[in-house]
Amino acid sequence: MFQFLNPVWFIGGAAVIIPVLIHLWNIRTGKVLKVGSITLIEAASRKSSRSFKLLDILLFILRCLLLVLLASLLASPVWQKRVQAAKAKGWVLIPRERLSETYQKFKPQIDSLTQAGYEFHYFNYGFGKSDLKQIFLHPKDSIKAQNSTIGNYWNLVKELDLKADTSLHICLFTPNQIKHFKGKKPNVALNLKWQTYIPADSVITWIHDAWFTPNGNIRVVQGKSTPSGNTFSFENVKANNGSNEFYIIQTTGGNASVKLNNSKLPATYINTKTLQVIIYTNNNKLDANYLKAALQAVSQFSQRNISIKIVSSEGAIPKNADWLFWLSDKPVGNVLAQNIFTYQSGKVTNINTWTSNAGAFATSLAEDDKTQLFRTITAANVKGIPVWQDGFGNPVLTTEQQGSKKLYRFYNRFNPAYNNLVWSSNFPAWMLQLMIDEKPLNPAYDKRTLSASQYRPHISTNQTASTTAKITETKSLSRYFWLALIIVFAAERWLAHYKPHPSVA
Repeated sequence: MFQFLNPVWFIGGAAVIIPVLIHLWNIRTGKVLKVGSITLIEAASRKSSRSFKLLDILLFILRCLLLVLLASLLASPVWQKRVQAAKAKGWVLIPRERLSETYQKFKPQIDSLTQAGYEFHYFNYGFGKSDLKQIFLHPKDSIKAQNSTIGNYWNLVKELDLKADTSLHICLFTPNQIKHFKGKKPNVALNLKWQTYIPADSVITWIHDAWFTPNGNIRVVQGKSTPSGNTFSFENVKANNGSNEFYIIQTTGGNASVKLNNSKLPATYINTKTLQVIIYTNNNKLDANYLKAALQAVSQFSQRNISIKIVSSEGAIPKNADWLFWLSDKPVGNVLAQNIFTYQSGKVTNINTWTSNAGAFATSLAEDDKTQLFRTITAANVKGIPVWQDGFGNPVLTTEQQGSKKLYRFYNRFNPAYNNLVWSSNFPAWMLQLMIDEKPLNPAYDKRTLSASQYRPHISTNQTASTTAKITETKSLSRYFWLALIIVFAAERWLAHYKPHPSVA
């Protein structure tokens, strides 16, 4: 069946009106007739005439055809051939990148299925058909060269649901690691049997993060991932050791890095940055002192280099600080800072509730995770995404991205008259969570697994199985349209410059 994948491009076919106008708008001059005398010819008013007539019909047709072919090419012409699934009892699918290991795990089941007439297909986009016997006859050429990108298994199952008939038996064999499953579990109408296993490389240890501490040591975060979960351990390493039994510390191109000894994993760069924090206070010096104490606790606990400076004038604020805490009711000027935490002005209202940093899940928190609120700032217009909320669900702290910087609006104060936060152990913990971005986990290191109830898709049982296979093979026809386009273009150029030789009398 011939069809176009992007028929919207046929709108461009309206461009054929251009050669039509060029060929129709043809002004022809009149011919001069020689006569012996014009005495008997009556004078007539001068008239001009224009003749709308198609000339060079073949050139006109070629130019129109050229535009039609171009629009057809952009519309992605394909030929779809329906393949009857009745010839095969079912499909056996294995991810190309895990073919050898998966086959060895389920060899008896897979061999019995293929001998019973099941077709083998790769569980990758396109679901290419192949022969397992031929693959393992030449493993160096067939298996080692198969470096496919690891796909999202749930997306692949959804695509398989569009291609495979509901009456076709689908036997799928894959690993069950969580990194292969992303998004929402799909709903399909497949006759699917999905078997999984834990891969051999199911445990991995790596350097997750590293930074220099205030006393010059290196804080190393070591990650370990197993099928049951991920764990992280912290250790301080002397920077001048070079290498020891566990770590290798080296400098390449001026960048310090650390890696595990006897590990093939790449080294992790050591963060040498000092976090620049500026606290601007106008008439709220007490608030600034409470905040500085909390930030010093953050630095001590996390063992990160944090520079904290309190300023009382706008001119003393340096450019491009990492954090600016604007503890003032007046609006923030044109200050260049990556993160700006500002007091919001409004009506001060007495309140008897609590606040937490758990966002929408605040109601399920324990009492130790809540901090008492005595007053709140009521603003006419609350902007941003809530970060801290009170017991009534009202935002206490919001965040909003403004270009390259992030703005935090605080509808309260760092003051004991407003809340009990400044006396609570939650204060430095909340500031740590707010200011220090945890390094994301590399998906390649995630070895966690899912149970069958977690990875298996929802199978629709209310759909009637189709008796006709819906498996189709699609072949692009773009190369043929390209060839026709080149031939027509060459013919048009030749005809446009062709001048016939004058006939010899």
